[in-house]
Amino acid sequence: MIFRQLFEEETSTFSYLLGCERTRRACLIDSVASELDTYLALLDSLKLKLVYTLETHVHADHITGAGMLREITGSKSVVHKDAGARCADLQITDGELLQVGDLDIEARHTPGHTNGCVSYVMADRVFTGDALLIGGSGRTDFQQGNPGQLYDSITGRLFTLPADTLVYPGHDYNGNTVSTIRQEMASNRRLGRGRSREDFVAMMQALKLDYPKYIDRALPANQSCGLVTEQY
Repeated sequence: MIFRQLFEEETSTFSYLLGCERTRRACLIDSVASELDTYLALLDSLKLKLVYTLETHVHADHITGAGMLREITGSKSVVHKDAGARCADLQITDGELLQVGDLDIEARHTPGHTNGCVSYVMADRVFTGDALLIGGSGRTDFQQGNPGQLYDSITGRLFTLPADTLVYPGHDYNGNTVSTIRQEMASNRRLGRGRSREDFVAMMQALKLDYPKYIDRALPANQSCGLVTEQY
């Protein structure tokens, strides 16, 4: 497998390029519109054909590059059916299997940060978007957020993966790049060490977080697959 982890500094967003060595087919998870030239140059240098852009959810902090990549490369955009992005080519459901050449990717519904959150599960790794972060979790105070639902998603749908599964999140603000399910179960400050659902819900409801900086532009743009003229 060809694998690249990419980082957009302004919003601390991770994007992930996955490619099949045999077929040269590839997908990009959580693309960022401002990084379009980087993606295209990387695809060209690796001689990869982009077939899918996968969204873990409709983002509130950056504008996706899915629509522009579709126009340039012919790739298909993929979101969960509850994400609220009818512009996407594929509206997936829980358990759906995406194939990129020889790579199998399972879409696992993990709502709570938003209704349409999915994590993408492979044999040895999972891409958790804004559900499970390294040492933390996504916020639940806007965009259909629900702390109880997020707790259930993480403990019931992610912490049940094999302990050595690599965890690749949608963001990190502390210089981390990868974790494991074992590490998050042991030391995640919000969910680790068997924290109860009741305690997690109370903690999340008590958070006093700033209004998301880019949500008023990013959310409507991402509901149109990022095809807007105004960029932040």
